[in-house]
Amino acid sequence: MKPKPTGWIAGKKLAWAAIVVIAPTLPCQQPADPLAGARTLLQAGAFAKAETSLRAYISAHPENADAYFLLGYTLFREQKAKESLAEFTAGAKYRRPPATDLKTVASDYVLLGDYADADYWFTEVSREVPKDDDAWYLLGRTKYNENDFTGAVACFQRALTLHPKYVEAENNLGLSWGELNDIAKARAAFQTAIDWQGSAPTDPQPFLNLGTLLADQREYDKAASLLVKAVALSPQNPRIHDELAKVYEAQSRLSEAQAELKKAIALAPNSSELHFKLGRIYRREGLAEQSRQEFEICDKLNSTHSSVETPNPYIPQKPPQH
Repeated sequence: MKPKPTGWIAGKKLAWAAIVVIAPTLPCQQPADPLAGARTLLQAGAFAKAETSLRAYISAHPENADAYFLLGYTLFREQKAKESLAEFTAGAKYRRPPATDLKTVASDYVLLGDYADADYWFTEVSREVPKDDDAWYLLGRTKYNENDFTGAVACFQRALTLHPKYVEAENNLGLSWGELNDIAKARAAFQTAIDWQGSAPTDPQPFLNLGTLLADQREYDKAASLLVKAVALSPQNPRIHDELAKVYEAQSRLSEAQAELKKAIALAPNSSELHFKLGRIYRREGLAEQSRQEFEICDKLNSTHSSVETPNPYIPQKPPQH
């Protein structure tokens, strides 16, 4: 079992420091936000500069909880999950983080692959802010990764109640129904997520998922049409090229399958399964030498344990906001 960060965030039990606020007897001007500069850097995407600014501020003001929380958020955006959790833990010594920050804490645990702790904190956020549709969606994604597909369905449905036509939630509802072997509901959810995007869609995932499902049902023509659309929306996604290649191979459109696999390999060169599939296509085309080369690459990746699964890159539309 891997070690976890110590303190309140990791252990969930640190008591809050008592804070006594004495109201002034006379009105006074509110001080300017001392973290405004760091917030501006964050909004501009200058995360490294924001981190430097915040560390300098904390060095001079070590009891400012907001500074720790903002630094934790900055480190999360830099994909430094362990360091982010350490800052939230440090800030929690002075006061309780608000729900927006706890959402980032939960997202840190997702980055670490610790879905049990992520579930705990997303659940806490959903209790504190029960109308936060994004929190319910993220909790659903976490339960999906925990293989709690029934729980995931409930969370995605709650998110959709709060946020009608929430495309990502509907798409993930389809994935959950698929894992529960309710193919009809999965198919309907994917199609709904596509329909909600109208004539100018931006999210390729429902097209990919419905295309893959239809290919499994041997509805190759419909699957190909959907996957071609997914490729157009996300040409840098190797998984989509891979799925389209499978459909073309099933239709004996070998040159097109070959082209898609080459694109996938260019994007994910360490995926042994892609090299194996391309080698198989070359063999069917009678290209023995090219086939041999691909199988050799596949064997080398597997023997050195350097192969990776064909990725399906996905960037959430709404990262947790501070």
